[in-house]
Amino acid sequence: MTPEEENKVVLQQAQLERIFSVSYRPIALRLSKGRKYHFLSLHMFLAFLTLSIFFTGCVSLSLFPQKMPLREKTVQGTAADKILVVSISGIISEGKDGAVWDRDDDLVARIKEELTLAAEDDRIKALLLRINSPGGTVTASDIIYHEIMAFKEKRKIPVVAVIMDLGASGGYYIAVTGDRIIAHPTSVTGSVGVIMLRVSAEGLLQKIGVEASAIKSGAKKDIGSPFRPMTEDERAIFQSMINGFFSRFLDVVSKGRSLPADQLKVIADGRVLTGPQALQLGLVDQVGYLDDGIAAAKKLAGVTDARVIMYARPEAYRNNIYSLANGPGGLEALARFDLMNLMHGASPQFLYLWMP
Repeated sequence: MTPEEENKVVLQQAQLERIFSVSYRPIALRLSKGRKYHFLSLHMFLAFLTLSIFFTGCVSLSLFPQKMPLREKTVQGTAADKILVVSISGIISEGKDGAVWDRDDDLVARIKEELTLAAEDDRIKALLLRINSPGGTVTASDIIYHEIMAFKEKRKIPVVAVIMDLGASGGYYIAVTGDRIIAHPTSVTGSVGVIMLRVSAEGLLQKIGVEASAIKSGAKKDIGSPFRPMTEDERAIFQSMINGFFSRFLDVVSKGRSLPADQLKVIADGRVLTGPQALQLGLVDQVGYLDDGIAAAKKLAGVTDARVIMYARPEAYRNNIYSLANGPGGLEALARFDLMNLMHGASPQFLYLWMP
């Protein structure tokens, strides 16, 4: 059976599961943009409703799609051994806000789910990270880094990172988990550093005649408040925290890339780099393409042939190594960047993020 036929069978099975499960919606209603809508015929729907009431005495219908478990989908090759492509795309953060029907997978949770499945499959001989991200929150970036390193320690298989359009800041932080890093000739990477975003609403409140006040237990309890100016002491506290996060970033890069202090000093100003520039500074091992990443993964794994797979939801279509994962890619994520959503209102947020 060809990979295309396998994907078709899996999709048909998922559709049948949805139609004949009472707890799942019999009508596939999706309100997210760019997706097709498939409806059961009226006769089929009424028949399903009648049978459900007859056998159970009641029926429960859900208008919104439920997440189905990830399933393996072959996108290239037919060999028994496998290379798993894990996509890290868009702003790196925990959780997704928005309407119930328009929520993408939580990136951190999805990657954990993929790594858990991969840890149980001895046929997976290498992991390929397909990175297209400007970075994100400090903690989410660090969690994904930690989970990949723990996976490497458990499975003892090579990891190859391929930077697509963008692998900057938190995106590069995660790429450092790779035993080999490949950047496209036109990739943008680097941006090693930390930024803290803080919104000031004081001037706006004054204009509309609103005053905000806080009753607090200590002088620094409302540090970072958008409703008053930041003091020099408070600025020094935040700067100390940023320095600590920055030091961790440099340690991760130094350990992962074995870079001397003088090379670290060059990139410590937070500059972004092209793929060839990153190669000259030792941030990547090669300038190439996704196919080169697959070849490198095979070589590091010591296999001559391997099937390239991805994990995806049953309804998702994956037919080649460039098939999109959930969420926008790096440059699109920057264009759609929602500052207030990422900051959870007006709370200060520490970010491994390139935000021009």
